Amino acid sequence: MDSFNIGDTIIYPNQGLGVIEDIQDESYFGQNFKIYHVRILSNNTLVLVPYSNAKEIGIRRPVSEASVEKIFDFMRNGGVDVTMNWKGRYKEHLDLMKSGVMIDVVLVLKSLFYLNLIKPLSFREKKMMEKAKELVVSEISEVSSSPSSEIEKRVFDMLSLCFRNVSPRVDS
Repeated sequence: MDSFNIGDTIIYPNQGLGVIEDIQDESYFGQNFKIYHVRILSNNTLVLVPYSNAKEIGIRRPVSEASVEKIFDFMRNGGVDVTMNWKGRYKEHLDLMKSGVMIDVVLVLKSLFYLNLIKPLSFREKKMMEKAKELVVSEISEVSSSPSSEIEKRVFDMLSLCFRNVSPRVDS
């Protein structure tokens, strides 16, 4: 597993961008642990993460700049396989969001974008779509050093291109 250093930008699953503010050896119940002090940038929360749990939690480095175009290509091309059973779909999307893997979060965003074109989303799915969009936009913005507004526009342009042949519902 990657070892992180103070000042490293990381991705904390379902929370987004964070920065390693400190790394300390701390003692709990007679055992010593190496602890990452992670500042989540979106809400300024400090999270303490044991070094031994970082991989299990899914903490990772941001995607490479080279993979950004592959991500946009994935958004622009191919359909999605969306189950119409709300409960199963929501659980599947929740698991993908928790994975913290960028392509999984993009898949959730793409699926919910498509679903929103053909039927109204539930409140929870609207919130999940917003969160997925926020996570994707913030990471790509950080990696590409581009403004969030520019990345958000590009994300929705790619998704719109992907589903250009889908007839949007009338009640929007």
